This record gives sequence, structure tokens and C-alpha cells, in this order.
Amino acid sequence: MLLALAPTARAAPPLAALREGVTTLAPMLAQVTPAVVNIAVIQRQPEAQNPLLRDPFFRRFFGLPDDARPQMSAGSGVILDAEQGYVLTNHHVVKDASEVVVTLKDNRRFEARVVGSDAGTDIALLKIEADRLVAAKPADSDALQVGDFVVAIGNPFGIGQTVTSGIVSALGRSGLSSEGYEEFIQTDAPINPGNSGGALVNLKGELVGINTAIIGPSGGNVGIGFAVPINMARAVMRQLIRFGEVRRGRLGISMQDLAPDRARALGISNGWGAVIAEVQPDSPAARAGLRAGDVVTEVNGRPVQTASSLRARLGVLPVGETVVLSVRRDDGTHTIRARIGEIEARHARQGRRIPELEGATLAAVRGDESQGTESGVLVVSVKAGTPAFEHGLRPGDLILGVNRRRVGSVDALAARLRAPGRTTLNVLRGDFLLTIVLG
Repeated sequence: MLLALAPTARAAPPLAALREGVTTLAPMLAQVTPAVVNIAVIQRQPEAQNPLLRDPFFRRFFGLPDDARPQMSAGSGVILDAEQGYVLTNHHVVKDASEVVVTLKDNRRFEARVVGSDAGTDIALLKIEADRLVAAKPADSDALQVGDFVVAIGNPFGIGQTVTSGIVSALGRSGLSSEGYEEFIQTDAPINPGNSGGALVNLKGELVGINTAIIGPSGGNVGIGFAVPINMARAVMRQLIRFGEVRRGRLGISMQDLAPDRARALGISNGWGAVIAEVQPDSPAARAGLRAGDVVTEVNGRPVQTASSLRARLGVLPVGETVVLSVRRDDGTHTIRARIGEIEARHARQGRRIPELEGATLAAVRGDESQGTESGVLVVSVKAGTPAFEHGLRPGDLILGVNRRRVGSVDALAARLRAPGRTTLNVLRGDFLLTIVLG
């Protein structure tokens, strides 16, 4: 390891201690590891929802075991609020959970309640009732730089708390999922299955990210791991505490990456920024004075590197919040304040339900082409734990089509969903188009 090769104490990474002349991170880890927990999850089975699969005769007829055993999985989590007992982890760790048990470093075990979960950022929030908890101290993840030393702490393969080290390999990674609210920290600190939801900390022991995913052909670590920046995770956490879900709004813009020649023309030396490609008429963006061609370089004082970075930062802001954008134009830099708006729903009729999207309440929305608003089927509400919720639909989603064919009414949506073949929903969520695969 690079740390072991440091020739002098002066060359050692910050807060690395010397013990008998050997560089060590043990004092830092002694402070932060009590905040990292192991998570055991018992997942819901099809038997819980299908009466036929609970019938022993039916199970024997189709060669299924007489006694279906619940699936168990293991993950990790990080205590963020010791007083309230809040634990951050990944959405995919607790998805479909019927029971969640948190084990602390001192081996105390507590049943946890899922406060809320967000598939778009892969963040979930748990709550445990316990005393003598230790919380991790968050850092400013926007201050990270490529090459910074980091340490990953988690529960790989369910074997128990494990510490690995590496550096920040890249920042602002995206494109790992279809929902698009991604701005991952990439690291070569070994991350394996079971590390999900664990801590990525700097050498001060400050939390910089929540470990989330790996790229590994064999399912194990090959030196490419990803973590959700803690600034984004905390923004999601605030909404989960307040609403139990993330309520995304819209500005009414489409965006694209900043081209190098445009960056040079505007004097943006680092090449960072996102270009506003289109502003919908009568949208929050239009009312705030944003224009097509504007280059957004900061959101609420935080730098924006790419279009996916801007999308991710706007995607965790609640409806009604005012966002401060730093915008570059040919005549200089402008500061623009815009209010995050709701998905257009003023033409929505009374919501109704259809069996093809069980759990969702839907309403037709007629857009106005002259005003830049879309027609489709609005998801008015979604009940947690239902098929619609598990597929990823959320309140405020606007279903534009099925298999890329437009739908303008709830009846048309139901008819398209009944058609044979693989089904995908084309959905507008905030300012982002995504595809949800139903089967």
C-alpha cells in the first residue's frame, strides 16, 4: 500500500499516526467505525402476495418446496443522527424488506423501521430506538478531489465489519441506472457485495459518501466502486424525514454537457458547466429569466461539472424551494433565483386506479403546446409496497407513453399495458425523461 511506503512522518497522509515507526489509521478508525452498522434484511416473498403460492398442494404440484423460506440478505449502514437513531443505507439494501435488523459494532441488535427510500438516488433512511449511539461526522463532499485518500467501511459478504483503503479515482460519475439522479464518487478502495450502504470516509474520519455499487464481471471487487456523495445523501435524508419520500419538482428545462469551444468562448477555464438547451414557456425557469444557451456553473454555491451533475442536484430539491443558479452568458456571470415548481397538473381530472398499475392513482393531463407543457397520465399518488411503487413509479411522474407510443388518457394507458410483449413506460420526472421496465 502507498501508506506503508511513506518514508517519513511528514509525508504520511493527514491524521495518519505513527506507532513504533509504522504509519497507521487505527486511531481515526477507532472514532468512526462505531458509526458503521451491519444490516440484515428479511425480504418479502411472492408467497406473501399470492395466495396460490401459500397453498402447499399448489407448491407440490409445481415442484416447489413445501415450506418456502424467506430470503435473507446483508448490507451496511451509517449512523447520521445519534440522538434520533437515523441510519443511512441504500435503497437496494432494504427494498422489499419485511424485517430489518441493525447490528452495532458492540454487537447490540435493534429492529429498524424504514423511514423512507428513494430509488432514484439509491438512498434509504432507517430509524432505530437505541442509546449510546455514535454518529459519523459528514464532510463537504463537493470539496473532494481526485487522488484524495479514502477508506471504505462495511460488511462485505456478511462476514462482519471490514475496512479497506484507496483513493478517489473520479468524481461526478453517472449512467449506472435509468433514473439519472447520479453524481457518484468513484474509488478503488475495495468494495464488495455487502458493503452497500456503508461509509466512505476521508483520513480525518469524516463521511464523504455512502458506498453503493461496483463494476465487477465476477460480482467481486476489481477496483471500480461507487459511492453517493454525502451532500446528496443528506439532501435526500432531509426529504425522507419530512415526507417519507423524495418529492421532486421541475424547473422546465432540458440540458446538455458544455462543449469545449463554448467553454473557451465564455472563459470557463476548467470546462465545467451544463448548457440549458431549452426553456419551456411559462415554466419556473422561464419566469426566473433563464434562457436557452445559458451555462449553469453553480447550484446554491456548489459547482456543476456536467448536465448529469445539474440534473442530480436539482433532483433532490423539494417542490417550493428556491434555488440559486450561477449562470454564464456572453455578457458575464449572472445570479438567478428560481423556485422549484410542481409537475403541471392543473388540468388533471379526478384520479382513478387501474389493475395494470396496481397501487397507483392516475389522472389524465392535457398539456398546452403553446405553453410547452406535456400531455399524458399523471401519477397522482402511489401506495408504498404495491407493484406500481416497486416498479419505480412515484407521485408527480407523468407517463408520456408505453413502448414509445403516446398515451393521452388512463383508458389508453390501460389498453397499451394489456398488450402482449415486453412493456416499458416512458416517464417524465421533473426535468428528466426515463424508462421504467414493467416486464
